[in-house]
Amino acid sequence: MRVQRSLRALIALGVALLALLLLVALLLVTQTAFSVWHYLRELPAAFGWIYAGGLLVLLALVGALILRLIGPRRSSRGTSGPEALPDRASLERRIHGAEEAGIDVSAARRELAGLRHDQKPGEVRFALFGEISSGKSSLIRALVPAARVEVDVRGGTTTEMARYAWQSPAGDRVVLVDMPGTNQSGGQLDQAVRDEALRAHAVVYVCDGDLTRSQLGELREVLALAKPSVLALNKTDRFTPEELEGVKRRLAERLGSAQRLALVPVRAGGMRELVRILPDGTEELVQRPLEPQVEGLQRALQRVVDRDGAILESLRDSAVFVLVGRKLDAAVREGRNARAEEVVRAYARKAVIGAMAAVTPGTDVLVQGYLGTRLIQALCRVYEVPARQMDLDRLLQLVQKRVGRAHTLVLAIAGNALKTFPGLGTLAGGLLHAVAYGLVFDSLGKAVARSLETRGELHPLQAADSFGETLLEDVDTSARRFAKLALREIREPSDSGTATGG
Repeated sequence: MRVQRSLRALIALGVALLALLLLVALLLVTQTAFSVWHYLRELPAAFGWIYAGGLLVLLALVGALILRLIGPRRSSRGTSGPEALPDRASLERRIHGAEEAGIDVSAARRELAGLRHDQKPGEVRFALFGEISSGKSSLIRALVPAARVEVDVRGGTTTEMARYAWQSPAGDRVVLVDMPGTNQSGGQLDQAVRDEALRAHAVVYVCDGDLTRSQLGELREVLALAKPSVLALNKTDRFTPEELEGVKRRLAERLGSAQRLALVPVRAGGMRELVRILPDGTEELVQRPLEPQVEGLQRALQRVVDRDGAILESLRDSAVFVLVGRKLDAAVREGRNARAEEVVRAYARKAVIGAMAAVTPGTDVLVQGYLGTRLIQALCRVYEVPARQMDLDRLLQLVQKRVGRAHTLVLAIAGNALKTFPGLGTLAGGLLHAVAYGLVFDSLGKAVARSLETRGELHPLQAADSFGETLLEDVDTSARRFAKLALREIREPSDSGTATGG
């Protein structure tokens, strides 16, 4: 009880001291303000206005600084703004540089060359894009009745892209591209569909209700490229007028201020089942055709066609440049990964050969400097990442600790791998350590390559952790592979040479 009373007394004393300090500060500020006011009254009025203006500017700067520090940060990777678009010149420079580095850039070159071939004066191409069974083919049949489009009640009827010409009411030539629906079983066609959506002048995204998360992501990806787009809400006969307004309202809310997107309710036609009462009082189901309602979609397409043709071509070119850039990035990534695999295989082989040549094998050879450092440096050159000596030393120290803890296990695995070869039995010494060295260097190389690819830098702790996990991945197969290599070197010795990329 006495302790609680003393604590309350201390709190009361602290409050009193704080109040006293605030009172003193208020008196000082008041005195200073009156003194400044007294001096300003004796000076010319212009000086007073200048002084007041300076105070206001200072307060505004302080307020702006505070808001900048405590306000929400704008994300540079958000989906609200348009994607930064490359241009032809920068892409051609990148393609040329990658080609000189030995990377296969044929896919990017074909895409860039195809942009010229697809340009036809006065023609506007729309890609009908959307999930499986949303009614894209039925919409084309309603827009172009003479076109031969395969429509089926089963999902995924369209398995390849087809183009259909349509003469708009104003006499313009429009090409409608019927594309397979996304999210089909396996998803093998999804990327090809997205690529074709980028190649078109404009996109008609077809849905038959509120957007799912994947649909919203697909649509936002198109909108980020500033490409003219139409959201066609199909199968509206399933909704009452009130339900339709609710769906339209939810779509507008989820899409936000998408100025380039026109939301159009449509109906592609089809059949409706009705119950008919016969004269004898019995009932039967009958089907009645539904008239298509695509006039709103036709008007929306016409508004896109009526835009400046040069602007449409420019927007389409920009979207295709994004596609070229993505294919180039994929080619560079695949090329680097293939080169990294070659480097890892070469250094793992050198480790096997070096272990068999060593008089007293031991796992500390890895961190004695040379071979492990050369492996990491070679991988850093492949991924064009600077290799700081401090990071190299730190990584090898961490790897050494993990190898030390797993030393017995690695040797046991190596011994089991050698037992699979008839006549060898249980071996120890140089051959056993050679297999262990192969496992260690193979895992180290894969871990470093993974870190460089995903992080864009050499991160010692992350790479060391990945090494520990990689060391036990598919370990039996890897051990047998290095055992074969070691035995082949014993029977047919060869010059180890210089490791690839070293």
